[in-house]
Amino acid sequence: MSAPLTFTGKVVVVTGAGGGLGREYALAFGERGASVVVNDLGGDIKGGGKSSAAADKVVEEIKSKGGKAVANYDSVEDGEKVIQTALDAFGRIVLVSFISDLIHRVHLRGSFMVTRAAWNHMKNQKFGRIIMTSSAAGIYGNFGQANYSAAKLGLVGLANTLAIEGQKNNIHCNTIAPMAGSRLTQTVMPQDLSESLKAEYVAPLVLWLSHDQCQENGGLFEVGAGWIGKLRWERSQGCIVRQKNQAMSPEAVRDQWDHICDFTNATKPSTINGSLATLVEVLSRVETEEGVAPNPARGAAGAPAAPSPDPVSAAYSHMQCILYALGVGMSTRENDHLKFLYEGHEDFCVLPTFGVIPSLGSLMDGGLGSLPGLNIDFTRLLHGEQYLEVFKPLPTSGKCATIADVLDKGSGAVILLDVHTYSGKELLCYNQFSLFIVGAGGFGGRRTSDKAVVTGSLLTTPTNSRSFRNSTTTLHGAALYRLSGDWNPLHIDPNIFSLSGFKAPILHGLCSFGFAARHVLKQYADNDVSRFKSIKVRFVKPVLPGQSLQTEMWKEGNRVHIECKVKETGAVVLSGAYVDLHATTGDAPHGLPELVFAEIGRRIKDLGAEMVKKVNAVFGWEITKGGNTVAQWTIDLKTGNGALHQGPYSGKPDVTFTVSDEDFMAVAQGQLNPQKVGYGFIVGTFR
Repeated sequence: MSAPLTFTGKVVVVTGAGGGLGREYALAFGERGASVVVNDLGGDIKGGGKSSAAADKVVEEIKSKGGKAVANYDSVEDGEKVIQTALDAFGRIVLVSFISDLIHRVHLRGSFMVTRAAWNHMKNQKFGRIIMTSSAAGIYGNFGQANYSAAKLGLVGLANTLAIEGQKNNIHCNTIAPMAGSRLTQTVMPQDLSESLKAEYVAPLVLWLSHDQCQENGGLFEVGAGWIGKLRWERSQGCIVRQKNQAMSPEAVRDQWDHICDFTNATKPSTINGSLATLVEVLSRVETEEGVAPNPARGAAGAPAAPSPDPVSAAYSHMQCILYALGVGMSTRENDHLKFLYEGHEDFCVLPTFGVIPSLGSLMDGGLGSLPGLNIDFTRLLHGEQYLEVFKPLPTSGKCATIADVLDKGSGAVILLDVHTYSGKELLCYNQFSLFIVGAGGFGGRRTSDKAVVTGSLLTTPTNSRSFRNSTTTLHGAALYRLSGDWNPLHIDPNIFSLSGFKAPILHGLCSFGFAARHVLKQYADNDVSRFKSIKVRFVKPVLPGQSLQTEMWKEGNRVHIECKVKETGAVVLSGAYVDLHATTGDAPHGLPELVFAEIGRRIKDLGAEMVKKVNAVFGWEITKGGNTVAQWTIDLKTGNGALHQGPYSGKPDVTFTVSDEDFMAVAQGQLNPQKVGYGFIVGTFR
């Protein structure tokens, strides 16, 4: 057994020790034999006032346990008085950091004051670039420069926060740590080196970071002698050094020190959220005993399935179906939207993605929330992924029951919830929710499932083959969408969304999900709900009501790959997503026309630049069957190196060809002269 760590004979000064972290530090040192100076001004949270009560109380706590302590009530700005208290009480000198008011006023406060004066002007003009000048002494430290180093690293923290706060107003803030000869460097480096490190080797970086084309924000760069390098933080994988319901000890820290400091497979956090996410995962792992001493039986092969919630009954009317359609952007301005919005329409029907709404009862009280052994705080729930499969067009009203199956992923970070929705004995649809719920795991359910639906990928999708559709959400979009039955208060209650770190309500992830599915249904199925089979998405980032959603789509067989972005920022909100459609015998793209256009696409890839120079036009193709358009293609020989994509052109084509499926196949097979039906030019172009 290793000997415990003690501080007998040591003198420790703890500032701000009247409460919070400082108090904990003071008590811990006192318990292990240190003589403690408990410093606390006793002011309020705004820095005003003064009281001895807080420090006195901590001193008495230490003494009551047999420790040694004295109180000090001075401001840390009066550092000499704080240290003198230690000398008078315990006769020893305590090493502390020195702060120079002059250095801070020149380097840190001066930068702050100038930035503050310019900030509102930059906000009003929606543009600004701020370059902070730090130094290697601030980043790495340097002997004899404690005051200077503190001020210079303070500038990095100031710049990082300004970068975050200014982003929405196109204000970017970056920091440079230049090495250039100056009066300040004459005393710390040889004269010839100082003269060689010219300021002109730094200025080009400053100019670039100041230019409106430069989108760098929150960066830290070392620069000098014609060399520039970017710095970033690196963090080891670390090690959990405590167990559930047991105290954490310094001995455990000591024993795991090599693991704590091992940078193998190190991470590179870049935001405070990245830092916090690790701690959230740690809390879950400790709670489920996956830290220092994991439970080998939990989640092992053959583990029993978790108990399932009781079936949840639900009923809905045409009103909820209409509210849902409005919530995902349907509008009476579009004639083909009316069948989703008017119960008197001869083709009145329900959007397929409404299938997620009845299943939500399995997430709330009486469903997942009532499952024994599963402790859920719904304010800590994040929606990771969603899969929906519809087995028949949903009725416009009715009663249904949802039956859920919970799959335990052990860490408490991810729970898969399978929900089957029935009308009587008829299965209407199947949902799989992938949920992130901190601390909810560890209830003994299966750790894996062959039913876990995987996401797709757009990585191999030709960019020039994608179709685009845009919709603008409304400022009251979240409030409207919830009326269809998605009642999560995160999307409307200021007390809830502020706790989650948002300044305003965010749009439901399933609302963005509905927008994207609606775009696909229009683009590739002409709003025919019977064509819709299933959809799978991964939720990436939130959408603010009022932002515009752009869905990029590419069809491969019966699968439409999709990626949804916020048009104003380019941020991806749905990724790894796809919609599967049912094939129909009337679908021209599944026959010869698709092969013909695939060949055209290959020729554009090989000879596109030459064709663009020769033709300089955009051709739209509409293939019909029985008088209805069943496929559309666009051949763009006007921009770039040419492109082909399935779907209509985003603008107005120079020429549009409308041809029946029968004529198209006859031309392609050489059974009909293209000149006789007016398509000779385009056929000749690709022959």
